[in-house]
Amino acid sequence: MYAVIRTGGKQYRVAEGDVLRIEKVTGDVGTEVTFNDILLLGGSDSPKIGQPTVSGAKVVGKILAQDKHRKVLHFRKEKEGWTRRRGHRQPYTEVKVTSISG
Repeated sequence: MYAVIRTGGKQYRVAEGDVLRIEKVTGDVGTEVTFNDILLLGGSDSPKIGQPTVSGAKVVGKILAQDKHRKVLHFRKEKEGWTRRRGHRQPYTEVKVTSISG
């Protein structure tokens, strides 16, 4: 069984046992997080498509890590002779999907 979930403004296709990095959600490492925005459930007989979400469906996952991605550098150079270098590290949450119910 698989599901398409929406979290952090993005959509992910997940199955039980998948490990994925999503936009940061609140919670400590080891706690469970529940996703209720299920757009599609599939894998059994016929897929259930939500309009906009599938009612009564949920995906439960366990938080494995709260971390930041690699630093992305932005370098800017002007004709006048000055330069500027800035960096950004986007936080993420690593989640392992434990169950899909619908």
